[in-house]
Amino acid sequence: MPTSSDSVSNIAKSGSFGPNAWLIDDLYEQFLSDPSSVSPTWQEFFADYQRAPMSTVPTVAGPLDGAPAKPLVEAIVNKDATPLRGAAARIAANMNASLSVPTATSVRSVSARLLEVNRVAMNEALSRTTGTKVSFTHFIAYAMIRGLQVVPTMNATFVDAVDEKGTPGVLRHEHVGFGLAVDVEKSDGTRNLMVPVIKDADTYDFRGFVFAYEELVRKIHGGKAGADDLAGATVSLTNPGTIGTVQSVPRLMPGQGAIFGVGALGWPAGFESADPRALAAMGVGKVMTLTSTYDHRIIQGAESGLFLKYVAECLTGSHDFYEEAFT
Repeated sequence: MPTSSDSVSNIAKSGSFGPNAWLIDDLYEQFLSDPSSVSPTWQEFFADYQRAPMSTVPTVAGPLDGAPAKPLVEAIVNKDATPLRGAAARIAANMNASLSVPTATSVRSVSARLLEVNRVAMNEALSRTTGTKVSFTHFIAYAMIRGLQVVPTMNATFVDAVDEKGTPGVLRHEHVGFGLAVDVEKSDGTRNLMVPVIKDADTYDFRGFVFAYEELVRKIHGGKAGADDLAGATVSLTNPGTIGTVQSVPRLMPGQGAIFGVGALGWPAGFESADPRALAAMGVGKVMTLTSTYDHRIIQGAESGLFLKYVAECLTGSHDFYEEAFT
């Protein structure tokens, strides 16, 4: 089986950057204007780079006589609209490409009580040693990686053709390329999403995973990410819960088997204004919503449901999850 680290350079060279394609386009434009404006690593990458074409209007297959395919919807010219260029155009193309993936979504509500308690305990311990901190997302992401090992069918990619006949297939990945959606503010104040990838994420213990996670995020915010940091995701995680979103059904990009969403951690809506002492007396605790949006051609609902079940069990104290994290 191919590993994520073995194949990432080939993936990068193929131009398959998924949601990161907008950034590659921006850097390539800089390179064309002034090669010295990008790092030596990117100069080497762009030396033989060919930009992937963008298709913004979905098409249907042409008739059997070989006539060209026609757009599903004829483009309507509106000269009052503002053109989408650069990153915005690439994002629009990515969203259109995502329409080619037939998806379904599983949703699970999870008690966050033990997650809160163990995060506080770990950060108190770390404050006396390294001074670093762990976030809820560190724990949740690591539980998901554990879940992918228990339900490995989630870590797969649909393949258009496995032979000259065009027979579709599925590629099962030996290791997990774990994509992390990171919100990035550009110099002009606009925001874009980048998805760096932790290669072979399933080979780390909790401490190693947190280090790899933070190192990758530092690269992104410091503008140090290279081509290999942005390619090779087999699954991805997005956490709009950090801005209060309760539940999210994100778009799944071609080349990945699933994308997981994390909702806001908080009291159930009916109890948000209640006295915390009364809530404690009633045994009401904070909850969060996890979603799993998957490629339904290769992953079934039962598999996605079992995956979320295992993740929820980890976060609520089963499978020695927290014991391992503290080791």
